[in-house]
Amino acid sequence: MTDSSSVSPREQALAAAVQALLRACDLDLEHSDLIGTPKRVARLWDTLVLSGYDADPAAILGDLVLGEGDTELVVVRDIPCHGMCPHHLMPWVGQATVGYLPADKLVGFGRLSDLVHCFTRRLTLQERVCNDIADALMQHLSARGAACVITGQHNCLNVPDDKHGARVVTASYRGELKTRPDLQAQLISRG
Repeated sequence: MTDSSSVSPREQALAAAVQALLRACDLDLEHSDLIGTPKRVARLWDTLVLSGYDADPAAILGDLVLGEGDTELVVVRDIPCHGMCPHHLMPWVGQATVGYLPADKLVGFGRLSDLVHCFTRRLTLQERVCNDIADALMQHLSARGAACVITGQHNCLNVPDDKHGARVVTASYRGELKTRPDLQAQLISRG
């Protein structure tokens, strides 16, 4: 059992909102399936859906590796991610590929995954996530180029019209990666 003093104000407000939603649906909050649901949903939203608002891209990318030799392209593929569509509050799941052309700063590979989570764990569009990630790499690493490609499956597409299996691919390219098809090909190749 969670001590109520360790529950954040946001989590408490979310639990109250979920409880109100269930009541608005004319559901019995004492039914065995729903006992504890407001608290469980609030915890999930606080830690996995909205936690990106508490993350700082500058801090994530602040632990730099300096003094390495020239690196042409750094790519981390298949970063699992999920987000919440702001239009329907329906989840999407996917995989991100993040790449950048370093100038004189490198960052640990795990930091790129943390950056993806920073921007996906918000109410946001998949397209915006790609833009935010590429922009953060340019700004905080002074990269010569940056890119993010995300492939996602959106429940807001699958549930209403049963477009099962529909995948959405979005991409953002900045700097040299925007103008160099050879590097774009390396970014999206599976080899």
